[in-house]
Amino acid sequence: MAITQPTYPIDTTPRRAGLMLALVIALHIVAIAILLSLDVLPLPARLATLMVRVTQAPPKQTEFTPPRPKPVTNKSVAQNHPEPAPERPLLAAETQAPAAVEAPASKQIPRPAPPPVVATATPVAAASEPRFDAAYLDNPAPGYPALSRRMGEEGQVILRVFVEPNGRPSQVQIKTGSGSPRLDQAAQEAVWRWKFFPARRGAEAIGAWVLVPIDFNLRG
Repeated sequence: MAITQPTYPIDTTPRRAGLMLALVIALHIVAIAILLSLDVLPLPARLATLMVRVTQAPPKQTEFTPPRPKPVTNKSVAQNHPEPAPERPLLAAETQAPAAVEAPASKQIPRPAPPPVVATATPVAAASEPRFDAAYLDNPAPGYPALSRRMGEEGQVILRVFVEPNGRPSQVQIKTGSGSPRLDQAAQEAVWRWKFFPARRGAEAIGAWVLVPIDFNLRG
């Protein structure tokens, strides 16, 4: 009796997988080669079309710009010609202008000039001069210098005196000298001690100038 061993089916799946991978790789290589050949060839055609589009754009702008100024100039010329016609109403307005000017001139003629206003000035009271000859003032006569007596000096001294409102002299000046400095000095020293009746304007005492003559005479 013969003994038979069982037979098992042989697994061929790894071989098939290897063949499939080889086919896929071969197909990819062929596809890549085809794509490279296709990308290189159509590039110049695309660049050519782009260049054509760029060159065709500018002539459209140049065609529309020149005809625009032509109708504007024609309209301006056509409008300027009929304007000189309205010169006639200006003449009528000019002829009517003098009539409007003459009307106010005729109205201003009959207006009388206003009467002059006379300003009434308030009367100013005259100021009286200071007095020095009143008896109640008791002003002593100037002393006669002894040397002038021995030398026989005589003369008249006219003093210019400013009398204050209180009746006292504040300035004593020689207006006309006697010819002798001693007599002039004696007259000044005496008048400095005098009292005066001050000048007045109305009821108010004021300061004023007065001339005081003093005579030096040995015979009197």
